[in-house]
Amino acid sequence: MRLIFVLVLMLGLGLAGFAVYTAKGFIETKENQLAQERAAAAKIVPTKDVYVTTRRVEYGEKLTEKDIKTIAWPENAIPEGAFTSHEEFFSKGDDVLRTVLRTMENGEPVMEVKVTGPGEDAGLTSRLGKGMRAFAIRVDVTTGVSGFLRPGDRVDIYWSGSINRKDVTRLIDTNVPLIAVDQTANSDRSSAAIARNVTVEVSPVQVAALAQAQATGRLSLSLVGAQDDTIVEAGIEVDQTELLGIREQEVIEVQEDPVCTIRTRRGAEVVEIPIQCTN
Repeated sequence: MRLIFVLVLMLGLGLAGFAVYTAKGFIETKENQLAQERAAAAKIVPTKDVYVTTRRVEYGEKLTEKDIKTIAWPENAIPEGAFTSHEEFFSKGDDVLRTVLRTMENGEPVMEVKVTGPGEDAGLTSRLGKGMRAFAIRVDVTTGVSGFLRPGDRVDIYWSGSINRKDVTRLIDTNVPLIAVDQTANSDRSSAAIARNVTVEVSPVQVAALAQAQATGRLSLSLVGAQDDTIVEAGIEVDQTELLGIREQEVIEVQEDPVCTIRTRRGAEVVEIPIQCTN
């Protein structure tokens, strides 16, 4: 009996130890899982719904509900001007649509700069900022940068004419945005084309200055680089003498001493004899 008791006791202790070992392993596994879940939760970035396109849309198209959808977007990386709600995009009702100003690929965020206001078309009025005006400048292959200008580019404007009978070229405006080339306001065109006129966005004061400059001389455009943030002051001027390196000679007046003479007659001949002048 005593032997059986001892065996039963040892078996019970063994089972108890095994149970404790199993429970300890289970608890450790659960703790590791919880730690991994906490670490994963810490890496989760807060998101917000953002409207993106469901297909490639091009300049002039109307955006309907079928053309856009919402996806989760990291809150700290939402593009400026992106639409985040139905009420914001369709602010004047579901039937009042926005028009595409710039081509967007499938899945690209829809932003305010890429579409017009509700119910507006893609004309020039939708591109003009508050207080700004559209002004057309006549160009050709030379003055229009060989046809490489596109809406959305920025240009410097030079005036060539005559001032005080001197041929002069002067920088009169810098970093002026182009909003149309000929009758095209689509900034997505990639091929070069010789334009007859371009339309710029300027203030009313600049309109007056450009109109006067165009009436009294010739305007030429110089394309500004897309990443160029250099500030260039207007007023740079070159005339023909500077261009050719001609230096005007200074005329120095030399004052000669006065010469006094007396006349004497020698027979039939009159002779002038120089003498010292006296005041």
